Amino acid sequence: MQADVLCAEIGSTTTVVNAFKGIGTAEPRLTGQGFAPTSVLEGDVTIGLNAALKNLKEKLGCGDLSWKRFLASSSAAGGLRMTVHGLVYDMTVRAAKEAALGAGANIHQVTAGRLRRTELKKLVELRPNIIMIAGGVDYGERDTALDNAEKIAALKLNIPVIYAGNVQNHEEIREIFQDSDNRLYIVDNVYPVIDRMEVLPARRVIQQVFEEHIVHAPGMEQIRSLVDGRLIPTPGAVMEATRFLNEELGDLITFDVGGATTDIHSVTEGSENISRIQIYPEPDAKRTVEGDLGVYVNRMNVLELSDLRRLSRKTGIEEENLESAVRELKAVPETESQRILVGELSFTALKTGLHRHAGKYRDSFASGGKKTVAMGRDLTALNYAVGTGG
Repeated sequence: MQADVLCAEIGSTTTVVNAFKGIGTAEPRLTGQGFAPTSVLEGDVTIGLNAALKNLKEKLGCGDLSWKRFLASSSAAGGLRMTVHGLVYDMTVRAAKEAALGAGANIHQVTAGRLRRTELKKLVELRPNIIMIAGGVDYGERDTALDNAEKIAALKLNIPVIYAGNVQNHEEIREIFQDSDNRLYIVDNVYPVIDRMEVLPARRVIQQVFEEHIVHAPGMEQIRSLVDGRLIPTPGAVMEATRFLNEELGDLITFDVGGATTDIHSVTEGSENISRIQIYPEPDAKRTVEGDLGVYVNRMNVLELSDLRRLSRKTGIEEENLESAVRELKAVPETESQRILVGELSFTALKTGLHRHAGKYRDSFASGGKKTVAMGRDLTALNYAVGTGG
């Protein structure tokens, strides 16, 4: 059998391969899906990919499977790990975080102001895949970003650095890193003027660096050689798909419940009424990632957040036996009972992640008295919700 496109998602816990036919026609269709545990711990992610392909062939009932194009994304072995260093937390740092998260990164360190000794020590211990430096609106404060750049260059970490701060610093930033071990990328300022984010240029470069420099796990180079086009972080692929659907459907939200994290992506301009009382800018496309809501890696934490009475009723498992049932779950559920249980844990992860993604109202007190302001993501104008995961 020949598929038009095979699309592989090499996740932190499972590897999923989807086969499509009719691509480029009025009726494209998904013809089959195979999955297997991701094989990072075995030392080669191609083991899990081949097992998922075998599972797909079994489901399709074919001995041989060929394809015209092969696409892939990956979040195996921790995915794309980044640190972000800016000037003011609610301004440049926040904009840099939005750029990194929207590109599909997992942020392991965020700092505001000049890097302190303890923060530099932690940065060395983390060994991120990419370091992002921001700080200062264009033609504004310059020294913090320059000082942070000098300190990072002195660490000799041989890690790609993206500079997304004050445009006036470009020449000096190049001088700082010209003899360092860091490959430097300079992009447009993520916070060029007060109350405006410009995150898309930085997102594109983050994904470019991911492709050029990052080998996430043993065997990934072999998978890269199979891929037609870009190999990007899975959360970045979900964001790209959400943005594409936004062009066709309007404002929407995507829920991506995984084994290690639950990610929520939304593309929306929000409502005019709420925009009038918002106190911080929000990007059109936003991602939040909840590292404590994976339905496999963090399943015991998700259980603690669940309504045990509902969980018992839905699964038929006595409340006192739920903990042992959840603890015994495998990366790929093996029985119908386990599939129902994972579905209910996914519901809890989704609901909790959505609450964290959404903004909220807050009372503010000033000289004119009390007034209500809005903080965070406005989801009141959404038209569609899309579900994915694995």
